[in-house]
Amino acid sequence: MNEEGGARDRTKPPLGDPPRDGPTWVEAGASGYNDPVALADLYRARFGAQEHATASRARETTWRVLCDEWFPQFITRGDTVLELGAGHGEFINNVRAGRKLAVDLNADTSDFLEASVEFHQTNVVSLDTIPSDSIDVVFSSNLMEHLGDADTLVATLCEARRVLRSGGTIISLVPNAKYVGMAFYDFLDHTLPLTDKSFDEALTIAGFQSEVMIPRFLPYTAQNLSWAPPPAGIRAYLKCRPAWRLLGKQFFSVARVP
Repeated sequence: MNEEGGARDRTKPPLGDPPRDGPTWVEAGASGYNDPVALADLYRARFGAQEHATASRARETTWRVLCDEWFPQFITRGDTVLELGAGHGEFINNVRAGRKLAVDLNADTSDFLEASVEFHQTNVVSLDTIPSDSIDVVFSSNLMEHLGDADTLVATLCEARRVLRSGGTIISLVPNAKYVGMAFYDFLDHTLPLTDKSFDEALTIAGFQSEVMIPRFLPYTAQNLSWAPPPAGIRAYLKCRPAWRLLGKQFFSVARVP
Protein backbone atom coordinates (compact mmCIF):
# COMPACT_ATOMS: atom_id res chain seq x y z
CA MET A 1 0.00 0.00 0.00
CA ASN A 2 1.16 3.54 -0.64
CA GLU A 3 1.04 6.36 1.89
CA GLU A 4 -2.39 7.44 0.64
CA GLY A 5 -3.80 3.97 1.27
CA GLY A 6 -3.93 2.85 -2.38
CA ALA A 7 -2.11 -0.05 -3.92
CA ARG A 8 1.44 0.75 -5.07
CA ASP A 9 2.12 0.10 -8.74
CA ARG A 10 4.23 -3.06 -8.40
CA THR A 11 5.27 -3.02 -12.06
CA LYS A 12 7.69 -0.20 -11.25
CA PRO A 13 10.86 -0.51 -9.14
CA PRO A 14 10.38 1.38 -5.85
CA LEU A 15 13.92 2.79 -6.02
CA GLY A 16 16.53 3.64 -8.60
CA ASP A 17 16.28 4.34 -12.31
CA PRO A 18 13.18 3.59 -14.40
CA PRO A 19 13.05 0.01 -15.70
CA ARG A 20 14.70 -0.71 -19.02
CA ASP A 21 12.90 -2.20 -21.99
CA GLY A 22 11.82 -5.70 -21.04
CA PRO A 23 9.66 -7.42 -18.44
CA THR A 24 9.42 -6.16 -14.87
CA TRP A 25 9.79 -8.58 -11.98
CA VAL A 26 6.03 -9.08 -11.82
CA GLU A 27 5.69 -9.51 -15.58
CA ALA A 28 8.55 -12.03 -15.60
CA GLY A 29 6.64 -14.16 -13.09
CA ALA A 30 8.27 -17.00 -11.17
CA SER A 31 11.31 -16.90 -13.45
CA GLY A 32 11.99 -13.25 -12.67
CA TYR A 33 15.28 -14.00 -10.93
CA ASN A 34 16.54 -15.43 -14.24
CA ASP A 35 15.57 -12.37 -16.28
CA PRO A 36 18.31 -9.69 -16.49
CA VAL A 37 15.95 -6.71 -16.48
CA ALA A 38 13.75 -8.00 -13.67
CA LEU A 39 16.86 -8.90 -11.68
CA ALA A 40 18.27 -5.41 -12.11
CA ASP A 41 14.99 -3.91 -10.88
CA LEU A 42 15.03 -6.12 -7.78
CA TYR A 43 18.60 -5.22 -6.83
CA ARG A 44 18.10 -1.53 -7.47
CA ALA A 45 15.26 -1.75 -4.97
CA ARG A 46 17.26 -3.78 -2.44
CA PHE A 47 20.51 -1.81 -2.70
CA GLY A 48 19.18 1.53 -3.91
CA ALA A 49 19.30 5.05 -2.55
CA GLN A 50 17.62 4.13 0.74
CA GLU A 51 19.98 1.31 1.63
CA HIS A 52 21.60 1.99 4.96
CA ALA A 53 25.06 3.47 4.29
CA THR A 54 26.40 1.53 7.26
CA ALA A 55 25.66 -1.80 5.56
CA SER A 56 27.50 -0.69 2.42
CA ARG A 57 30.56 0.39 4.42
CA ALA A 58 30.49 -2.84 6.41
CA ARG A 59 30.47 -4.98 3.27
CA GLU A 60 33.29 -3.06 1.60
CA THR A 61 35.45 -3.14 4.75
CA THR A 62 34.76 -6.82 5.35
CA TRP A 63 35.74 -7.86 1.84
CA ARG A 64 38.86 -5.70 1.85
CA VAL A 65 40.03 -7.39 5.07
CA LEU A 66 39.07 -10.87 3.84
CA CYS A 67 41.02 -10.35 0.62
CA ASP A 68 44.05 -9.10 2.56
CA GLU A 69 43.99 -11.51 5.50
CA TRP A 70 41.99 -14.64 4.63
CA PHE A 71 42.02 -15.46 0.93
CA PRO A 72 45.81 -15.39 0.28
CA GLN A 73 46.01 -18.89 1.80
CA PHE A 74 43.79 -20.11 -1.05
CA ILE A 75 44.52 -17.67 -3.91
CA THR A 76 47.96 -16.66 -5.20
CA ARG A 77 48.85 -13.39 -6.91
CA GLY A 78 49.37 -15.19 -10.23
CA ASP A 79 46.01 -16.97 -10.29
CA THR A 80 43.23 -16.36 -12.78
CA VAL A 81 40.13 -15.83 -10.63
CA LEU A 82 36.51 -15.94 -11.76
CA GLU A 83 33.71 -14.68 -9.52
CA LEU A 84 30.21 -16.02 -10.16
CA GLY A 85 27.41 -13.62 -9.24
CA ALA A 86 29.82 -10.73 -8.69
CA GLY A 87 27.15 -8.23 -7.58
CA HIS A 88 28.78 -4.97 -6.50
CA GLY A 89 32.27 -6.40 -7.01
CA GLU A 90 33.49 -6.15 -3.41
CA PHE A 91 35.41 -9.44 -3.68
CA ILE A 92 36.72 -9.35 -7.25
CA ASN A 93 37.80 -5.71 -6.99
CA ASN A 94 39.83 -6.38 -3.84
CA VAL A 95 41.26 -9.87 -4.38
CA ARG A 96 44.94 -10.06 -5.33
CA ALA A 97 45.23 -12.09 -8.52
CA GLY A 98 46.95 -12.08 -11.88
CA ARG A 99 43.74 -11.94 -13.94
CA LYS A 100 40.22 -11.26 -12.69
CA LEU A 101 36.88 -12.09 -14.33
CA ALA A 102 33.35 -11.44 -13.10
CA VAL A 103 30.08 -13.05 -14.16
CA ASP A 104 26.62 -11.71 -13.36
CA LEU A 105 23.26 -11.77 -15.11
CA ASN A 106 22.65 -8.20 -13.93
CA ALA A 107 24.20 -5.71 -16.36
CA ASP A 108 24.43 -3.12 -13.57
CA THR A 109 27.33 -5.11 -12.09
CA SER A 110 29.68 -3.66 -14.70
CA ASP A 111 29.18 -0.20 -13.17
CA PHE A 112 30.82 -1.35 -9.92
CA LEU A 113 33.84 -3.16 -11.34
CA GLU A 114 37.35 -1.80 -11.63
CA ALA A 115 38.86 -1.50 -15.09
CA SER A 116 41.12 -4.50 -14.47
CA VAL A 117 38.11 -6.85 -14.11
CA GLU A 118 36.72 -8.55 -17.23
CA PHE A 119 32.92 -8.61 -17.09
CA HIS A 120 30.75 -11.32 -18.66
CA GLN A 121 26.98 -10.80 -18.51
CA THR A 122 25.65 -14.35 -18.58
CA ASN A 123 23.87 -17.00 -16.56
CA VAL A 124 26.17 -18.98 -14.26
CA VAL A 125 24.78 -22.25 -15.66
CA SER A 126 26.18 -21.49 -19.13
CA LEU A 127 29.60 -19.83 -19.08
CA ASP A 128 29.89 -20.04 -22.85
CA THR A 129 32.21 -17.04 -23.15
CA ILE A 130 34.81 -18.62 -20.85
CA PRO A 131 37.03 -21.39 -22.31
CA SER A 132 37.44 -24.76 -20.63
CA ASP A 133 40.50 -25.30 -18.43
CA SER A 134 41.26 -21.55 -18.26
CA ILE A 135 40.58 -20.63 -14.60
CA ASP A 136 42.56 -21.33 -11.42
CA VAL A 137 39.93 -20.28 -8.85
CA VAL A 138 36.15 -19.97 -9.12
CA PHE A 139 34.62 -17.98 -6.27
CA SER A 140 31.06 -17.21 -5.24
CA SER A 141 29.47 -15.56 -2.24
CA ASN A 142 25.75 -15.65 -1.54
CA LEU A 143 24.98 -17.02 -4.99
CA MET A 144 24.11 -20.70 -4.62
CA GLU A 145 20.94 -20.05 -2.59
CA HIS A 146 19.50 -18.16 -5.61
CA LEU A 147 19.71 -21.08 -8.05
CA GLY A 148 16.18 -22.40 -7.73
CA ASP A 149 16.69 -26.14 -7.33
CA ALA A 150 19.27 -28.87 -6.79
CA ASP A 151 19.57 -29.64 -10.52
CA THR A 152 20.52 -26.03 -11.28
CA LEU A 153 23.03 -26.06 -8.42
CA VAL A 154 24.75 -29.18 -9.74
CA ALA A 155 24.69 -27.80 -13.30
CA THR A 156 26.36 -24.60 -12.05
CA LEU A 157 29.04 -26.58 -10.22
CA CYS A 158 29.64 -28.73 -13.30
CA GLU A 159 30.08 -25.62 -15.42
CA ALA A 160 32.53 -24.25 -12.86
CA ARG A 161 34.45 -27.53 -13.04
CA ARG A 162 34.57 -27.25 -16.85
CA VAL A 163 36.27 -23.84 -16.82
CA LEU A 164 38.70 -24.79 -14.03
CA ARG A 165 42.14 -26.14 -14.78
CA SER A 166 43.19 -29.49 -13.34
CA GLY A 167 43.92 -28.89 -9.66
CA GLY A 168 41.87 -25.69 -9.68
CA THR A 169 39.65 -24.75 -6.75
CA ILE A 170 36.11 -23.59 -6.18
CA ILE A 171 35.57 -21.42 -3.10
CA SER A 172 32.02 -20.82 -1.89
CA LEU A 173 30.42 -18.78 0.89
CA VAL A 174 26.77 -19.74 1.40
CA PRO A 175 24.09 -19.08 4.06
CA ASN A 176 23.78 -22.24 6.15
CA ALA A 177 20.06 -23.01 6.41
CA LYS A 178 20.84 -25.06 9.53
CA TYR A 179 21.66 -21.85 11.42
CA VAL A 180 19.88 -19.09 9.48
CA GLY A 181 16.41 -20.59 9.92
CA MET A 182 13.39 -18.77 8.51
CA ALA A 183 15.43 -15.57 8.08
CA PHE A 184 16.68 -17.29 4.92
CA TYR A 185 13.41 -16.22 3.27
CA ASP A 186 13.77 -12.54 4.16
CA PHE A 187 15.04 -12.08 0.59
CA LEU A 188 12.61 -12.64 -2.28
CA ASP A 189 15.09 -14.45 -4.50
CA HIS A 190 16.36 -16.94 -1.90
CA THR A 191 14.98 -20.18 -3.30
CA LEU A 192 17.40 -23.03 -2.43
CA PRO A 193 18.16 -23.61 1.28
CA LEU A 194 21.52 -25.37 1.67
CA THR A 195 23.57 -26.71 4.55
CA ASP A 196 27.24 -27.60 4.67
CA LYS A 197 26.29 -31.28 4.30
CA SER A 198 23.99 -30.88 1.29
CA PHE A 199 26.49 -28.62 -0.48
CA ASP A 200 29.24 -31.17 0.06
CA GLU A 201 27.00 -33.73 -1.64
CA ALA A 202 26.49 -31.42 -4.62
CA LEU A 203 30.25 -30.86 -4.92
CA THR A 204 30.84 -34.61 -4.98
CA ILE A 205 28.20 -35.14 -7.66
CA ALA A 206 29.85 -32.42 -9.78
CA GLY A 207 33.23 -34.15 -9.54
CA PHE A 208 34.99 -32.03 -6.89
CA GLN A 209 36.98 -33.17 -3.88
CA SER A 210 36.10 -31.21 -0.76
CA GLU A 211 39.17 -29.88 1.08
CA VAL A 212 37.83 -27.29 3.56
CA MET A 213 34.36 -27.00 5.05
CA ILE A 214 33.69 -24.55 7.89
CA PRO A 215 30.00 -24.91 8.83
CA ARG A 216 29.90 -21.57 10.69
CA PHE A 217 32.10 -18.78 9.38
CA LEU A 218 30.69 -15.29 8.71
CA PRO A 219 27.44 -13.71 9.98
CA TYR A 220 24.43 -13.96 7.68
CA THR A 221 24.03 -10.36 6.46
CA ALA A 222 25.34 -6.83 6.93
CA GLN A 223 21.91 -5.30 6.40
CA ASN A 224 20.31 -3.48 9.35
CA LEU A 225 23.65 -2.93 11.07
CA SER A 226 23.67 0.16 13.30
CA TRP A 227 27.46 0.48 13.03
CA ALA A 228 30.19 -0.68 10.66
CA PRO A 229 32.87 -2.81 12.36
CA PRO A 230 36.38 -1.39 11.93
CA PRO A 231 39.03 -3.40 10.06
CA ALA A 232 40.73 -4.30 13.34
CA GLY A 233 37.49 -5.79 14.61
CA ILE A 234 37.09 -7.93 11.50
CA ARG A 235 40.68 -9.14 11.77
CA ALA A 236 40.06 -10.07 15.41
CA TYR A 237 36.92 -12.00 14.40
CA LEU A 238 38.86 -13.99 11.79
CA LYS A 239 41.37 -15.04 14.45
CA CYS A 240 38.75 -15.96 17.07
CA ARG A 241 37.14 -19.25 16.07
CA PRO A 242 34.85 -19.34 19.14
CA ALA A 243 33.23 -16.18 17.74
CA TRP A 244 32.48 -18.08 14.51
CA ARG A 245 30.52 -20.66 16.48
CA LEU A 246 28.54 -17.87 18.13
CA LEU A 247 27.91 -15.51 15.19
CA GLY A 248 28.70 -17.48 12.05
CA LYS A 249 25.68 -18.44 9.95
CA GLN A 250 27.33 -18.95 6.56
CA PHE A 251 29.48 -21.93 5.65
CA PHE A 252 32.83 -21.58 3.89
CA SER A 253 33.82 -24.27 1.39
CA VAL A 254 36.93 -25.01 -0.64
CA ALA A 255 36.94 -27.91 -3.11
CA ARG A 256 39.41 -28.97 -5.78
CA VAL A 257 39.31 -30.49 -9.26
CA PRO A 258 41.10 -33.87 -8.93
